Amino acid sequence: MITGKRAQKDIREVLLEIGIAMDEVISAALELYVPHPGVETREKAEVVLRRELDLALSDPNLALLIYAGVLLEGEGMAGNLPNLNGEDYHRDLTYLIADEVIGLSISQYIGGYKGTFEYIRFDKAKPGILGRLGPFMDDVIGGLIGGISSNMYTRAGSIC
Repeated sequence: MITGKRAQKDIREVLLEIGIAMDEVISAALELYVPHPGVETREKAEVVLRRELDLALSDPNLALLIYAGVLLEGEGMAGNLPNLNGEDYHRDLTYLIADEVIGLSISQYIGGYKGTFEYIRFDKAKPGILGRLGPFMDDVIGGLIGGISSNMYTRAGSIC
């Protein structure tokens, strides 16, 4: 019998369960930080990044995109992805672009085209936690960082 009450799990909890803490996300974002009006210092940038991260992660659509990446990563690690053997998943072959599409979707959803350009910057550099994540999650978190970083630069001057 359904009672109308559902246990809700925040996407932050899901990420923490797989070893991705929000402090690590912020730390990776700050590795490519560039001073900008409104975020002239690293300290100001961290405050704005945390605000942007909280705002972004409050969106259920974004949470579901991130969760899709979590599920794909888990299935890939277990060797259960359709039309892909486990070895190819672990090698993160260049012809596989589904992970990139998810990262691009997340970055653009959060920060528009500016978010996409930031995602590409983070995807190439792979700072901090991005360098140790699997094929799907590095792009998911890279997209998240790209989007929030873009919004930090765009909105910082008007609210700081």
